[in-house]
Amino acid sequence: MELHGYPLKAKYCHPKPPPPKVLPATSTVASAYKNRVPYQSESISLPWIPNAYYKAAALNPTLAPLSDNFPGLPPTKIIPFVSERPNGVFTRHTLDDWHRSNMTNYKESETTRHNAERLRADLNRTIKDVYQQAKRTQGESTKNLGERVNDIEYWKSELCIELDAMIRETNLLTDMQKRLERALADTEGPFQVAHKCLLNREKRMGIDLVHDDVEKQLITEIKIIRACRERLQQCLNTVNNQIMCNKEARQELEKDLADKQMGHHIDSKCYQLKNTSRGIHYYRGVERVDATISVPETWARFTDNNIFRSQSQRETSAKLRASTESVLMSTADEMWRQFSKVNDAFTSRITEIANAKSKIQTHLAKTRQEIFQIETKIQVIQKTIKDKEVQLKVAQTRLDERTRRPNVELCRDAAQLRLVHEVNEINETLRSLHQCLRASEDMLQMLVRSKAVLEHDLVVKNNSLFIDQERCMGMRKSYPSTVQILGYV
Repeated sequence: MELHGYPLKAKYCHPKPPPPKVLPATSTVASAYKNRVPYQSESISLPWIPNAYYKAAALNPTLAPLSDNFPGLPPTKIIPFVSERPNGVFTRHTLDDWHRSNMTNYKESETTRHNAERLRADLNRTIKDVYQQAKRTQGESTKNLGERVNDIEYWKSELCIELDAMIRETNLLTDMQKRLERALADTEGPFQVAHKCLLNREKRMGIDLVHDDVEKQLITEIKIIRACRERLQQCLNTVNNQIMCNKEARQELEKDLADKQMGHHIDSKCYQLKNTSRGIHYYRGVERVDATISVPETWARFTDNNIFRSQSQRETSAKLRASTESVLMSTADEMWRQFSKVNDAFTSRITEIANAKSKIQTHLAKTRQEIFQIETKIQVIQKTIKDKEVQLKVAQTRLDERTRRPNVELCRDAAQLRLVHEVNEINETLRSLHQCLRASEDMLQMLVRSKAVLEHDLVVKNNSLFIDQERCMGMRKSYPSTVQILGYV
C-alpha cells in the first residue's frame, strides 16, 4: 500500500503511557534528570508538542508502504484509509452533493433573513409601545412626587411658625425660672445667717443661755424664710415641669420638622431624577418591600396633633408666668418686714464677746512665745546630733580601715582601744541627745495642742463676733432689696 498526503503524527505511532498514580522515588527522579536532553532554546516560541511529532513531520513523504517508513510500528497499528481507487485519487462527495448543499444554504439564509425582518418590525413596535408607556408612567410618578413636595412644604411652614412661637414662650418661661432660682438662692443667705446665729447662741454656757428677744426674732425669721422658700420651690418645680413639657413639645416639633426636611430633600431629589441623571442603579426586589408606616391622612393628622399640643402648652405656660410673678412679690414683702425686726437685737452682745476674745489672745501670745523657744532648742539638739554622727562616722571608719592590716600588724594597741572607747562614748551621747530631743518634741506637741485649744476657742469667739458683728449685722446692712429678691438682677 502506497502512502499519499501528509505523514501521520507521532501520537498515532507512540501511544501516550498512562500517568503514574503515585510520585516516583527520589532516585528515579534523579536518574531521569541525568538522562534528560538539555533544553533547546530554539523552540521557545513554538507551542508545546512532543518531539516525536517534529521527527515524524520531518520525514520526506514517499510512495513506499507505511510499514517501511515506520519500521518500529506493527502493521496492525496503521490507520486504514477510508477509500482507495486504483488511480490513487480519493473522492469524498459528488458534484450533485456540492450543488445540493449550496441550494440548501441559500434557502436557509433567505428564511432566516425573512424571519429577522419580521422580528425587527415587531421589535420596533414593541420598543415604541414600551417607550410611550414608560414615559407616561414616569410622568405620573413625577407629578405625584411634585404634589407630595408641595404638601411637605406647607406643613414645614406651619411647623416653623409654631416652633418659633414655642421657642419664644420657652425663653420667657426660662427667664422666669432663672428669676425663681435667683430668688431662692437669695433667701439662702438670710436663712443661713439666722440659722448660724441660733447655732452659735446655743453654744453659750451658764447665764448666757437666755431666751431673749434676739432668739425669738431669729426663730420667727427662720420660719418665715422657710415658708417662703417652700412656696418658691413649689413654684419652681411647677415651672421646671412646664419647661420640660414645652421642651417635649418643641422636640416633637423639631423632630417632625427634621423628618419633613429629610423627606422634602429625598422627594425633591426623586422629583428631579431623570433617565440621564447620575447615581441611578438597579435595586432588585425593592418594589416588593413595603416600609411605609402611615397614609396621607395619618401623616397630616400627626403633624396637626403636634401643632395643637404645642399651642396648648404655650397657653399653659403664659398662665404660669403670671401666677409666678405674684408669688415673688408676696414672698419678698414678708421677708423684708421680718428682716427689720431682727436687726435691732444684736448690738448688746458684741461688747461681751470682744472682751472674751481679748483675754484669749493674751494667753495665746504667751503660748506661741514658749513654742518658739522650744523649737529653737530642738534645732540646737538636732545640730548637735548631726555633729556627733559625723564624729561617729570618723571613728567607725578608722576602725574599719584598721581591720585591713596584714598578719601580725593586727595589733590591739592603745589606738585600737581608744577608738573602741570613742565609738561607745559617742553612741551613749547620741542616745542621751535623742532622749532629750524626744522630750522636747513631746513638750512641743503639748504646747501645740494647748495653742490649738486656745486658737480653737479664739476661732469660736471670732466666729461668734463675726456672726453677730460682721456677718449678721454686715449682711443685714447690705440685705438684698426687694428688686433682688424678686430676681430682676
